[in-house]
Amino acid sequence: MESKKRAANTKRAVFVHMLFPLMLFILFPSPAAAGDAALARLFAGKGVEGTMVLSSLKSGRTIVHNDKRACLRFPAASTFKILNTLIALEEKVATGKDYLIRWDGRRHDFPDWNRDQTLESAFRASCVWYYQELARRIGAEKYRRYLGQTGYGKLREPFDTTTFWLDGSLDISASEQADFLRKLYLKDLPFSDSSYATLREIMVAEKTPEFTIYGKTGWAAFANPQIGWYVGSIEMPDEVWFFALNIDIHDPKELPLRQLLIREALRIKNIID
Repeated sequence: MESKKRAANTKRAVFVHMLFPLMLFILFPSPAAAGDAALARLFAGKGVEGTMVLSSLKSGRTIVHNDKRACLRFPAASTFKILNTLIALEEKVATGKDYLIRWDGRRHDFPDWNRDQTLESAFRASCVWYYQELARRIGAEKYRRYLGQTGYGKLREPFDTTTFWLDGSLDISASEQADFLRKLYLKDLPFSDSSYATLREIMVAEKTPEFTIYGKTGWAAFANPQIGWYVGSIEMPDEVWFFALNIDIHDPKELPLRQLLIREALRIKNIID
C-alpha cells in the first residue's frame, strides 16, 4: 500500500514539474513578442523585407519585427567596424581617434575614401581600405581570439584577414547584434576603458538635448540579396535602448531606409518624440 502511495506521489510531482513552466509562460509571457504589429505595418508601408530588434536596458523589454529573421545570420559587413575598432585600439594598432593612415592614391568608388584617413573619419565614412590595413596589422590569430571572447557571430574557416567581415565568412544575427551592443554599453567585453571611450566618441551619429544616438551602418553588397544594416543604441537621461536592423537591399537608393526605419520605429514605440 505504501509503495502505491509513493508511486502516486511521484507521478503527481512529475506532473507538477512539467506543468509549472507552462503556467509561468501563460502568466508571464516572454518580453520578446513573436512579431510587433506596429513595426510590421511600418515595414509593409515601406515595402521592405527585413527584421528589427529594439531592446531596453532598464526593463529588459524586447520589441521584435520578424522574430524568425532576427535569429538568422547575415554577413556583418561594416557593422563589424564597432568591434574591429575596439580590437585595433586594444592592440595599439590604432592609438586614438586621430590615428592617421595615408591614402595610397588608388581611386575608389566612394569619394570620401580617396584621401588620408583617421580612425574617426574611416569609421564615419565606412572606409574599407583603412580597416583592411588595420586588419593586416592585427592578424588572423588575434581576430580568432577576440571573436571567441566576445561571442560575436560565427566565423567560418578558412578566412581572409582583410575581407572576412565583408565576404560572408563572418555572419551575425540581429538578435546577436543587440546582445553585443548591450555588452558593449555595460563594458562587459575584454577591452580597456580608454578603448571604450574612444569608440564611444566616434560612434556618435546624432546628439540632441533629449537623446544621443550611437550607430553604425553596414552594406553587404556581395550578398544575394544584398543586406543593409543599422545597429547601435539611443541613450536618454533615464533609459537606453539598443537597436539592430537588417533589410534586403535591391537598389542603392534604398540604403537611407536603414536609418529611416529605426527613427520611425523609435517614434512609433514612443521611445522618442
